Formats: sequence, structure tokens, C-alpha cells
Amino acid sequence: MIDQKAINLFSEKNLVFIATVMKDGSPQVSPVWANYEDGYILVNTAEGRIKHKNILRDPRVAVSVVSKDNPLDMTTIRGTVEELIPDYDYKHADILTKQYMGRDHYPFKRDDEKRIILKIKPNKVFVLPELKISE
Repeated sequence: MIDQKAINLFSEKNLVFIATVMKDGSPQVSPVWANYEDGYILVNTAEGRIKHKNILRDPRVAVSVVSKDNPLDMTTIRGTVEELIPDYDYKHADILTKQYMGRDHYPFKRDDEKRIILKIKPNKVFVLPELKISE
């Protein structure tokens, strides 16, 4: 369902934005690190954050990623969080740290924090056609 252009955006050092639904129905948006694996978008966050609480109540999300090199190279995905996966050993956080920072280990560990992975199944994918900024 996701084409290679979108997969590439999730494989690079591009900031991802995830939107969740608040209790009152209003949107909530957070910048996150994410990657693509086996048909799913994987977002790493911590238990208890507002996006985690929102997803426990309503698993519908929207995700957007934009190329750091070309703001016209982007994709937007609507989907559903199908699973919350514990990342208490920071394996996924370490993978994303390598992708985003070029470092081997997640540098922001806190003793009171438990990391989780939001496993998002895309339902609707929009990829902007190939456009370049004129120079």
C-alpha cells in the first residue's frame, strides 16, 4: 500500500508528525521519530504521554513526513494503531537513534520512562508527486 518514495522518507533523517484525537475530539500533533517496517509505520514514544493516552481511547491517527532536503517531497498517512509494543530494552529506540543521530544508543534514557512502539497500519496514503523547489 505504501510506495517506495514514502518508504524512503521514513528511512531517512526526516522528522515525522503524528496526530491523535483528544478526548474532546480536537486534534493533537507531536513531532516524533519513526520508521517503516513490513507494511507498518513504527513510532517510538513513552508510556503515559498524551499521544499514548489518546491512542488507548481512540487508535485512529494521521502521520506526516517531509523530506529535510525538499519540503515538497512528503507523504501523509491516515491509519490505525494496531498494536502497542513494549520497547523497554530500547532496541527500537536505538535503531531510530542510529537513523536520526548517527549514534548507537538512545541518549535520552530516563529511569522512570518506559518506551513503547506504536505499530500503525496505513489505511489511506497520499504521496505528493515528484516536485522540486526551483532554484
